[in-house]
Amino acid sequence: MPEEKDYITDFDSTGLIGFLYKRRKILVIVALSAIIVSSVVSFLIHPKYKSTVILFPSATSSISKSLLSENQLSSKNDIMQFGEEDDAEQLLQVLNSDEIRNYIMEKYDLIRHYRIDEKSEFKQTELINEYHDNISFKRTEFMSVKIEVLDENPQIAANIANDIAALLDTVKNRMQKTRAIQGFNIVANEYKNILSEIKIKEDSLNVLRNFGVIDYVSQSEVYGSEYAIALSKGNREGIKALEEKLRILANFGGAYVSISENLEHDRKQLRQLKTKYEEAKVDAEQNITHAFIVNHAFPAEKKSYPVRWLIVVVSTLSALLGSVLIILLFENIQTSRITKK
Repeated sequence: MPEEKDYITDFDSTGLIGFLYKRRKILVIVALSAIIVSSVVSFLIHPKYKSTVILFPSATSSISKSLLSENQLSSKNDIMQFGEEDDAEQLLQVLNSDEIRNYIMEKYDLIRHYRIDEKSEFKQTELINEYHDNISFKRTEFMSVKIEVLDENPQIAANIANDIAALLDTVKNRMQKTRAIQGFNIVANEYKNILSEIKIKEDSLNVLRNFGVIDYVSQSEVYGSEYAIALSKGNREGIKALEEKLRILANFGGAYVSISENLEHDRKQLRQLKTKYEEAKVDAEQNITHAFIVNHAFPAEKKSYPVRWLIVVVSTLSALLGSVLIILLFENIQTSRITKK
């Protein structure tokens, strides 16, 4: 027992450096093996090249509010204004949409490009996972959005990144145009209805004018004044003629006033609606870019993945650490057996 105790004390006092030195041959063999294996493996990995697009979101997506609206007090309505955090987050959601992903998958035939087994039961899931592994979108600290694409072919990586940036406008315009067309149809129908109402009222006034009701207020004043003069002069023919005119005014004057007031209200409403109609028409028919592209993607000259020296270093250190732990485990087992004896 005293000898065993001296052994343990001696082992503890030797320290880690001494422990490793005693087993330097094993550790050197492990390190060399790890370097050779990791080097071979790193050279078997297909190199990938990275292409990047950097863009800023725009502050507004409505052409009419930016260019036609009279209310230009808010910077959000400035077509030249860069967007903020919320605009960047909305942009990221569009970039991650199924429409953009499916278009890129189909255009570049990624299922073959990524060497995915087309007979696999989970080929679509594998394709989507591979897509997200190689294509990423992130918001930077400057509120811009970065599109990064990794691919074995540097030209394809650049093309995919630029295509996604271009698709951003296409997809967002389509989403907004669908809603804008619906809004325009509502405004256009209301606009046509008011035009129809105005025409009906104008036709009704024309009918009343044929009866002699031109302007109820002024005619009433003039006829009333002339009737008083005719009475004072005893002009029977004049009195009779004016009484007929006053009778017509009495019969149709109320309708004339009512129609005129409604017509004026409709015309005022039409002027207001015409502004909305023109704005809605612009939003429904015109397109606008939703991002300011700072950098377009170009084919990378150097590979970004894999970083071979990093693979070798990490693999070697991992192998050495694992070896040390295994050796310590065996030493502890042996020590326990000696102690039991």
